[in-house]
Parts: sequence; structure tokens; C-alpha cells
Amino acid sequence: MSDFAEQIRDTFRRGDSDGVVRLAEAEIARARVAGDPAGEVEALYSLARVAARGGDLEESRRLASAALDVAVRAGDRRLEERPRHVLAAVTRMSGDLVAARGLYEASIALNEELGHAETVTTETHNLAFTELHLGDLDRARELFARSREAVFARGYDAFVPYVGVGAAALASAERDHARAARMLGLAESAFAAAGQVPDPDDAEELRRIRDAAVAALGPDGFATEHDAGTALDPVSELSSARRTRTVD
Repeated sequence: MSDFAEQIRDTFRRGDSDGVVRLAEAEIARARVAGDPAGEVEALYSLARVAARGGDLEESRRLASAALDVAVRAGDRRLEERPRHVLAAVTRMSGDLVAARGLYEASIALNEELGHAETVTTETHNLAFTELHLGDLDRARELFARSREAVFARGYDAFVPYVGVGAAALASAERDHARAARMLGLAESAFAAAGQVPDPDDAEELRRIRDAAVAALGPDGFATEHDAGTALDPVSELSSARRTRTVD
């Protein structure tokens, strides 16, 4: 990864969208003059993420598509990976889950081809959400477990908060709202400890989980469980497979 990519991705993870825009706009101008498609793709991808964070899914799709066009013209499959990730995420966030499934599966296949094991793990996590919302809980459990096991076996520490989001989402889908609230607290605490904010698609998942848990438990009940979750250690809580109660 280039120094610019590390800098702008770190800026995005901290939640500094204005900083991302400044960096990206300067990089697009530089990259186009220098004939550097990698820099242009990274900058357009970053702007697409900012648009998604702001809720402008169409603008995010437009920017990610523009980044993908640059990558395809460059003839470098490696440059296609990030734009394709955003296009899958935006498609999922817009509610076209069947199309999102296909895009995530294609993204996983591309990353397997490129030898990007960590990205295969993160896209498997994202595919799990798609299956969850399509109603295939067994498939979602399988995919969340596969992603979680890889995170802890391979030391993908930066992804631990997202494992918490997956645990909360699965508990919510199984209507175990007390556990969902605890896992929500755990995930939010883990993001804060890492100095990060969730990616836009995961932030939307957290909002849904919170709304469902508050509705089921009431504000006080939710607060009690959520606060208990913030005290949990993410690694010890999440690193072993945890089966939650299935509700018919």
C-alpha cells in the first residue's frame, strides 16, 4: 500500500471526512498530471466512501464507478479491488441484496485471485450481512464464523470491532436483543479504543441493531445491557465460537 493510501484510509477511519476530501482532491489533480492511475483510483475510492458515509449512495456509486473505469483502463486487476468493494457496499445499503450478493462473491473471487487473504476475510463478513438480510440465517452464521475465525487466527486486529458488529447483528436477527445490546456496546467501545469510526455500511447495521434493541428492551433495559457490553474484552468475548439461541 502506498503512503498516500495509508494516510487517506487512516484519515477516513478517524472519521475526518473533510480531511479525506482535501487529500483526495489534491491527489486526483496530481495523479492525472503524472499519469498515475493508482493514485487516482485511491482518491476516487476515498471520495466514494465519504459520499456513502454522508448518505449520498448515488454519488458514492458514481465515484466508485469512475474509479473502476480508471482501473480497467489501466489494465491492472489490483486497482479494481477497492472500487468493486464500494460498489458492493453501496448496492447492499441501497437494498438490492441479490445484486449485492453477486458483487460480494465476485469481490471475494478477485481477492482470492490476487492473494489478498485479509480482504477475503472482510468481504466474507460483508457477504454474511447480505445473507442475513436475505433471511438465510444458517448461511450468515457460517460466513460470520468463517470471518471471525480468520480474524483471530491471523491477527487481523483492526477488524476486531467489526466482528462485534457481526455478533450484534446475528443476535438481533435471532431476537436475542439483550445480547445484541451487549455486543453493540462491545463493538462501539472497541471502535472508540481503536480511535476509529465504523465504515458506512457497518454504521447502518449498528443503527438498525440499536433501534430494534431499544424497541424490544425499552430505553432503560437497553442501557443496562449496552453498558455491560462496554465492559467486555472483545478478544476474549469474540475469539471463541459462541452459539446464540435460535428463536423460531
